[in-house]
Amino acid sequence: MTPEVAVDLFREALWLTTVLVAILVVPSLLCGLLVAMFQAATQINEQTLSFLPRLLVMLVTLIAIGPWLLKIFMEYMLTLYTSIPTLIG
Repeated sequence: MTPEVAVDLFREALWLTTVLVAILVVPSLLCGLLVAMFQAATQINEQTLSFLPRLLVMLVTLIAIGPWLLKIFMEYMLTLYTSIPTLIG
């Protein structure tokens, strides 16, 4: 395996990780922003108030998008496993 191939595999893995994590984190981030705007509008200064909505949004997102995330991850792993003979030889 040449260094270029290793760097390419690492780049693909990082990109896949970034996409999969962003799909889960962005809805939670938007929910936290909405809760923060609500807190600012009502002058509620409770730090723990945004935790439960963000947790619920993350859970709902994971339930809704989880099968697709697993499919994408499994396809990438299958591609890696099937390319092992060409990478070694």
